[in-house]
Amino acid sequence: MPTPQEALAGRHTRPYAVHPTHVVLGTPLDGPWPEGSEVLYVAMGCFWGVERIFWRQPGVIVTAAGYMGGYTPNPTYEETCTGLTGHAETVRVVYDPEVTTAEKLLAVFWENHDPTQGARQGNDIGTAYRSAIYWTTPGQEAAAVATRDAFQVVLRAAGFGAITTELRSAADAGEFYLAEDYHQGYLHKNPGGYCNHGPSGLKCPVGLLSGDSTPAQIDVVPPGREDLR
Repeated sequence: MPTPQEALAGRHTRPYAVHPTHVVLGTPLDGPWPEGSEVLYVAMGCFWGVERIFWRQPGVIVTAAGYMGGYTPNPTYEETCTGLTGHAETVRVVYDPEVTTAEKLLAVFWENHDPTQGARQGNDIGTAYRSAIYWTTPGQEAAAVATRDAFQVVLRAAGFGAITTELRSAADAGEFYLAEDYHQGYLHKNPGGYCNHGPSGLKCPVGLLSGDSTPAQIDVVPPGREDLR
């Protein structure tokens, strides 16, 4: 990670236009959103597959691909890929808390990538591909910590190491910058496009905050872990 002094300078305004409406959901990328909506930011590698995972979830109002957690204002994709902006490829998830919960959404987060890989996800290497959760409410923070700790038990039982996911508030992580228009809804626009995300076979317990938790279990041997059979 660069220091603020080492990061690229960036610019005062976004250097490209982004269509204001989600190509799949038909909802506004930048709002306004229905009253009571909550916003959660997740990073788990290349944002193309991440965004598709979350726009398919019940209760999600809109998703958007972008850059967050770094220093360079209004970065471009090419700049972010150098690692010199400090940002992670991030997806903004706006959801209706009457339909779903942060805990359920974070279970999807944990179950669809390997949060132990550090500055990479699969073949994508660099700090831009790190795992991160940036919360906007105390409830989301509690859900992030609870699900992380519960999923760590599942990972240990499956032979994985320590979770490296970055957990901090969105206020601390800094501004979310929308990615270029071609990144928005990328796998809808390019159905055969690159995606390295999907269920690992490991289940994250949910209901932890209500006290009605689902026991941790390993339902399927994860890809590449035939040693667990």
